Amino acid sequence: MTRDQLFEQIQRKRSYLCIGLDTDLKKIPPHLLQLEDPIFEFNRQIIEATQDLCVAYKPNIAFYEAHGPKGWVSLDRTLSVIPENIFAIADAKRGDIGNTSELYARAFFEQMDFDALTVAPYMGIDSVTPFLQFPNKWVILLALTSNPGHDDFQLLSVVSEGKSYFLFEKVLKDSQKWGSAENMMYVIGATRHDYIERVREIAPDHFLLVPGVGAQGGSLEEISRFGMNRQCGLLVNSSRQIIYASQGEDFAEKARAAAMAVQQQMERYLNEYLPK
Repeated sequence: MTRDQLFEQIQRKRSYLCIGLDTDLKKIPPHLLQLEDPIFEFNRQIIEATQDLCVAYKPNIAFYEAHGPKGWVSLDRTLSVIPENIFAIADAKRGDIGNTSELYARAFFEQMDFDALTVAPYMGIDSVTPFLQFPNKWVILLALTSNPGHDDFQLLSVVSEGKSYFLFEKVLKDSQKWGSAENMMYVIGATRHDYIERVREIAPDHFLLVPGVGAQGGSLEEISRFGMNRQCGLLVNSSRQIIYASQGEDFAEKARAAAMAVQQQMERYLNEYLPK
């Protein structure tokens, strides 16, 4: 999926919602546990109930890997029911030496046919560029995350060319030499809007995948006001708030209602903040 195609979906659905499929057997409705593949069945019903309200789904790969071969089967079946016009993100946070990264890229882009993959930049250019060699596939580079420990390293001061930056800003600046706004996005946590402003100064055209809205306390209004660009440029992720809206047999219906509430907010912010 190209950037223009993604923006077309955002305009058509009036939404920039990404739904995280962090499917935990301990949290899904108990009546599903008697089924042969409860993870897939949960995901299938969530997808069917919400696909007209979101533009992306993001399976967190750890929730599938934890179940060994059966988990990979559940993931593959889940991918088969995500509509082709919806952006599919593998939240796998890969990144290793060049030849290993190339194999990760082949696994997620060729074998599983994800549109995008989250990648850790810590090992530098040769660990990231193998993921950028696949046409119409995307790297979503970890820059500023929303977890409590993000400031252990991401907010360290570094000096480059006589100027002082946060480490995450250095990642943003240097990585734009590796890829472009057509094949690279950034993970930017939603919990500090002032950082979103700094990100937009450095990377005005890139899409941002924004976790941390909802259960983690980030403000959708602030993210939209400070982060939106000419093509929206935002994929705001919500997981628990939507997929675990109910523990009963009405879980898909409640997930739809939760997703619709977010989509309606997003429509309002698109009307208000999308540059004319």
